[in-house]
Amino acid sequence: FYLTPPQVNSILKANEYSFKVPEFDGKNVSSVLGFDSNQLPANAPIEDRRSAATCLQTRGMLLGVFDGHAGCACAQAVSERLFYYIAVSLLPHETLLEIENAVESGRALLPILQWHKHPNDYFSKEASKLYFNSLRTYWQELIDLNSGETTDVKEALVNAFKRLDNDISLEAQVGDPNSFLNYLVLRVAFSGATACVAHVDGVDLHIANTGDSRAMLGVQEEDGSWSALNLSYDHNAQNEHEVERVKMEHPKSEEKTLVKQDRLLGLLMPFRAFGDVKFKWSIELQKRVIESGPDQLNDNEYTKFIPPNYHTPPYLTAEPEVIYHRLRPQDKFLVLATDGLWETMHRQDVARIVGEYLTGVHHQQPIAVGGYKVTLGQMHGLLAERRARISSVFEDQNAATHLIRHAVGNNEFGTVDHERLSKMLSLPEELARMYRDDMTITVVQFNSHVI
Repeated sequence: FYLTPPQVNSILKANEYSFKVPEFDGKNVSSVLGFDSNQLPANAPIEDRRSAATCLQTRGMLLGVFDGHAGCACAQAVSERLFYYIAVSLLPHETLLEIENAVESGRALLPILQWHKHPNDYFSKEASKLYFNSLRTYWQELIDLNSGETTDVKEALVNAFKRLDNDISLEAQVGDPNSFLNYLVLRVAFSGATACVAHVDGVDLHIANTGDSRAMLGVQEEDGSWSALNLSYDHNAQNEHEVERVKMEHPKSEEKTLVKQDRLLGLLMPFRAFGDVKFKWSIELQKRVIESGPDQLNDNEYTKFIPPNYHTPPYLTAEPEVIYHRLRPQDKFLVLATDGLWETMHRQDVARIVGEYLTGVHHQQPIAVGGYKVTLGQMHGLLAERRARISSVFEDQNAATHLIRHAVGNNEFGTVDHERLSKMLSLPEELARMYRDDMTITVVQFNSHVI
């Protein structure tokens, strides 16, 4: 099934979104110029989510990518709720009091976040009251705990992640008299999601990561070339520290069954995630909730089974690993992306492709034909194709789209091959997932002059 270039473009651009930070009195005070984001589904419906918002009561900007599994319910809930928990964790005591007093007396609330949303990034209206009540309980507790100290960003991020995960679990245990809502909170809790979130405030960049999405900084070296700096670690079987951590938390007798075939209990790829109460609750609690839950839950194979060798839960945590980085003038951009991107591209290539896209300067790599027998005619074709590509390379108005085009369409010579792109994008739904994963990318561009 052959797609024309305009058809390819319409598929690639369907979910793209760009935001430019408004200039302030002619002087740009933000260290962020703006961001581009995009998503390409492989699952139907897509299980990835993304979020971006400016914190209105504190300084800073929040950006995140969320990769769902066993459905999209948990990723959806985390994408609309986590930033509120982070913002509330960062608020000073008097602001929290102001907000609580406003709710008490029925006055209009101070807005906490300004969201930057694509029309497809939907928020569930039905659950908003439930979500609000859980959030309010959290800030009431923060008010009661007031220690008078200013909140450390790292601590705020860790607390927000853990608290939201705890609320997802509690809401599912308590249930809801409204059967639709009851089914929703259970679907959220029984599915799972990883999260990789950036908080940028001036030169202070914090990355909070739970799971296997990644954050990477694009750095421009003195000679103009590009390099990548990792700002997160994957929480999976490839990370020895993570395997050790899991083993430390369980008895020696379980050492052989904790990680099998590179999965937690032989089932789950990420070793940290939101939701996934199948890996957190006791067997008794799982049974009780499923028995008292709506009938749809009983029809769901995923909720019924208990993981093998399930002796000492919880096996899974949503606690993030937080990495701090002080921005330097050579730090030009940040890429946040779900594992769909990193499975297909090396971070060095990501840094180079985005760097060249943003600066419009191509560092011509010598054409590598590694081990292929290439005739002079073929080499001529490759060079001609490269020249044509340079003139048309900036057909994308969005850095994330440009990156997806390369991730899906690159051939063995590292150039975008239209035929390959066409094949990959026209795969039927049931096949697409065998060749690629959902891909969600946000590229944040920094303002070097401010930094």
